[in-house]
Amino acid sequence: MKQLQTNTFPEFITAGRKVVEFSADWCIDCVRIAPDLPEIESTFSSTFEFAMIDVDESQEVAQQFQVKGIPTFIVFENGKEVGRLPSRNAKTREQVVSFLQELE
Repeated sequence: MKQLQTNTFPEFITAGRKVVEFSADWCIDCVRIAPDLPEIESTFSSTFEFAMIDVDESQEVAQQFQVKGIPTFIVFENGKEVGRLPSRNAKTREQVVSFLQELE
């Protein structure tokens, strides 16, 4: 999965349909879902482009989008937020897949 930084984030979300996972190395739920992400990315590769941003390294972006817990998945379409899966609902592969299917 592509890794974003504060300076690469705006350009990434500008065009197309993008899924950004807000995450951190110390987050237990992020570590648990990580092995499922390549399969999820592959399943939805014709619909979305995926990336991850570390909330510790890019605090400004996390604050701008009011990310309160992690992992949080935000879907952007041409720079605008069109969907959000907050951390309380982003703990399993099934939850993430169901969320993305609703936005396909």
